[in-house]
Amino acid sequence: MSDGFYSTDWDNQDGSQGYTNQAFDQNAYSANAYENSYDQSQSYNPNMYNGDMYTPDQSKAPPTDMYSGGFDDEPPLLEELGINFDHIYQKTVAVMNPWKHTSSEVINEVDLTGPFVFCMALGAAMLMVGKVQFGYIYGIGAVGVIGMWFLLNLMAPKGAHVGVIASVLGYCILPIVILSVVNILIDLKGIIGTVASIAAVLWCSVSASRLFSDGLEMKRQQILVAYPCGILYAVFALLTVF
Repeated sequence: MSDGFYSTDWDNQDGSQGYTNQAFDQNAYSANAYENSYDQSQSYNPNMYNGDMYTPDQSKAPPTDMYSGGFDDEPPLLEELGINFDHIYQKTVAVMNPWKHTSSEVINEVDLTGPFVFCMALGAAMLMVGKVQFGYIYGIGAVGVIGMWFLLNLMAPKGAHVGVIASVLGYCILPIVILSVVNILIDLKGIIGTVASIAAVLWCSVSASRLFSDGLEMKRQQILVAYPCGILYAVFALLTVF
């Protein structure tokens, strides 16, 4: 058998050895074919990352609008701090003119910027005449807010938020601040001071009761609310004059 596919193996060696060489040649051919196919599969394909062969999982991708905002989309700093100058102006005008109607949305806003400024102004005016009363101002104010909170929660149909009560009482202390400024210029321990103190207390009481009645839907109970407010502001008037 010198002809055919097994001629070299059968001429030189026995049958078993020739069969082994044949199997070795077939394995080598299969390995070469696999390497060629692997090289072709690893060759560069320009469409590999253009969406034809590679499609990433969009559900795992980070949101595109995470950092798309910027400083232009951020709210103003005063708005984040809860400071609205328009509402501060409206509440101040409502205190100065108790017969002016104010929307319930403005009244029910928890705004403590104006009350803090007015209380500091009251303490500074007292300090100008040698009275250090900052502790009394904030202490009496806190007791008054708690007392009015208990009272208004019993009287108001929908109750009252303690922050709203503190805001209204703090804004309505503005006539007492004016009284303390007048006390720097003239002595208010006489008849003029008594009349001015009564007028300031009535002014504060009417303004506070009007704001409470408009904001808490207590139209028929304004006089009942004005009485405890008058007691509270009378204490501040006594601190101012004496």
